[in-house]
Amino acid sequence: MAKEEVLEGGCHCGGVRFRVRVTTFEASECNCSMCTMKGQLHLIVPPAQFELLRGGELLKTYTFNTHVAKHRFCSVCGIHPFYTPRSDPDKVDVNIRCLDGDVAGRFAFRTFDGRNWEAAFTARGTH
Repeated sequence: MAKEEVLEGGCHCGGVRFRVRVTTFEASECNCSMCTMKGQLHLIVPPAQFELLRGGELLKTYTFNTHVAKHRFCSVCGIHPFYTPRSDPDKVDVNIRCLDGDVAGRFAFRTFDGRNWEAAFTARGTH
């Protein structure tokens, strides 16, 4: 089991900064249109493991389809450092690519078939 770590990250311009407590270096990559276009790599954590350090006033929110997911992005540079995922609306989904340093290689990734969201979400619950 990996040691728990606290990592920081943010958007491109530095206006939005956050801290996340990582208890497992497992994440996912989704092939839906939004995640593919954003290049999102997903680390989903409970809110208690996430802290917005600054820049809340810079964040804008985009929703579509079911409007459950809250896609947050910096209004200055347009980067999506974290959001509320449709799959886990009570959690925070951190974009691993927005973490400081080159940490993506430390994560084990599973794929999520977001193009077929309903079937993939149902299948995820059975594994």
